[in-house]
Amino acid sequence: MAEVRSGISENLRTLADLPCPQGLPGLGNFFQLAPAKLHLTLEEWAAKLGSPFRVQLGTIPMTVWTQAELFQTVMRERPNRYRRFAPIESVMAELGGNGLFSAEGAAWEPQRRLVMQALSISNIKSFYPTLAAITERLRARLQRASSEGRTVEMTDELKRYTVDVTSALAFGEDPHTLEQQHGVIQEHLALIPPALMRRVVALFPYWRYVKLPRDRRLDQAVVEIHKYVHKMIERARDRMQALPGGSPRNLLEAMLLARELPDSTVTDEQIVANVLTLLVAGEDTTANSIAWAVMYLAADTDLQFRMFEHSRGVLGQSTVCPSYDALKHLDLCEGVCNEALRLRPVAAIQTFEPLTDVCLGGVAVPAGTRMLFLTRPAMLDPQNFVHPESFNPDRWRHPHDPSDGAHELRAYLTFGAGPRVCPGRHLANVEMRLVMSMLTAHFKVAMAVDPASIKEVSAFTMVPSEMPVKLQARA
Repeated sequence: MAEVRSGISENLRTLADLPCPQGLPGLGNFFQLAPAKLHLTLEEWAAKLGSPFRVQLGTIPMTVWTQAELFQTVMRERPNRYRRFAPIESVMAELGGNGLFSAEGAAWEPQRRLVMQALSISNIKSFYPTLAAITERLRARLQRASSEGRTVEMTDELKRYTVDVTSALAFGEDPHTLEQQHGVIQEHLALIPPALMRRVVALFPYWRYVKLPRDRRLDQAVVEIHKYVHKMIERARDRMQALPGGSPRNLLEAMLLARELPDSTVTDEQIVANVLTLLVAGEDTTANSIAWAVMYLAADTDLQFRMFEHSRGVLGQSTVCPSYDALKHLDLCEGVCNEALRLRPVAAIQTFEPLTDVCLGGVAVPAGTRMLFLTRPAMLDPQNFVHPESFNPDRWRHPHDPSDGAHELRAYLTFGAGPRVCPGRHLANVEMRLVMSMLTAHFKVAMAVDPASIKEVSAFTMVPSEMPVKLQARA
C-alpha cells in the first residue's frame, strides 16, 4: 500500500536521489522534451530508469511515475492533498477556460456538482433520442463519402459528431456541424490542446512578451471561440426568459440559474470557462478514443465481421441502436474501445503537484513539486493484464475468471479515479457503443495509409497524427 504522510523522514529518498537522464548545464532536459513527443520520451526513460525518476526543466525538477497504485493514491487524495500543475490553471485562465478541468480549491466543488448532474445517467438516458439522431446524421455523412469513394479523415468526422453531441446535451442547442464542410467551431477548438501542452512545459511564459505566429493564430481562435460561447449564452438566456420558472433543461441553463441565486459562488467567468472546457474536452477525448479503436478494427477483418454480426443483432432493422436500454447488449463495441484505450491511452500523462510535503512510494516530495504520471506502462504490465501486448477486446466482456490471468481494473487509468474521476465517462461510453455499432453494422473499414505511418502526438491529450480510412457500404 502506498505510504502518504506529511513531513520529511531521514529514511526517505529525496528528489536529488532519483535517477535523471543526462541533460545540458543550466537547461537540464528541456531540449530533450519535445512537447509533441513528450509521452513517448518519458515512457522510454521510464523503461530504462524505473519509477519514479526525475527530469529537469532548467532548474525545475519534475518527477515521473508509472505505478498504478500510487496514481490511485494521489487521485483519492485530490483535491485536499494534491492538485493539477499550477501552470495548467494559469494558462487556462489566460485562455478564458479555467473551468471544471483546471479549477482548484473552493471554485471546484460547485462546478463539479453542476457538471455531474448534467452528465448523469438519468439525463443521458432522457437525451438518448437526440443522441441517436446525431449518430444517424454521422451515418448519412459517412454513407455519402462511401458512395463517392472518398477517403474519410475519421478523427475530423468524429470531432464534428462529439461537438454536436456535447452542445446539444450540455448547452441545449445543436450546431449541426455534421452538415457543414467548413467554418465549424472545431477548426478553432483544435488549436487549444497543443497550445496548452506547449505552454505548460515552457521554461517561462514567452508568449506574454513575444508573439510567435502560432500564438497569434491561437489568440485569433480564442477570440472566435469566445464570440461563439457568448452568443450561445445569450440565446440560452433568451430561451429562459421566454419560458420562465421552469427547471433547467441543460447544464448551461443550470449554471445561469445558479448564477442568480443569493450568495451564489458561480460567476459569469466560470460559466464561460465551463462552456469552453466542455467543448474542448467533449470534442477531443472521445473523438480520438474512437479513432484509435477504428485503427485496430480496420486491421482485423475477422473482428470486423464479428462486430458486424454483433451490432446487427442489436440494431435489427434500425440504422442506429434503437434504444438506450439496448446499448447494454453492445459489450463487444465497448470492449474494442476499452482495449484501444489500454494500448493507446488518450490521457497518456496525468499531472499533479502536492499541496503539502508528502511521502509517496518512499520518496519525500516537497509541496509544489511537479509530478507526471504515465498511464500506459501500468496497462502494459503483465502483472496487471495477461498478454498485455495483444489487442484482445474479449478480455473486457465477461466477469473475470482468475484462471484466465491478470486483469487488474485498478490499473486501467483511462478515466482517472477518486473524487475527480472524469465526469463524462458514461457519456463517452454511450458514444463509443453508438458509433462503433453504427459503423460496423453499415461499413467495411480499411485504412487508407499504412497504420505504421500513424504517429502518436502529445497535444495535451495523446492523439493520432492522422486517421484516413476507406469505407465500403455493406449490402
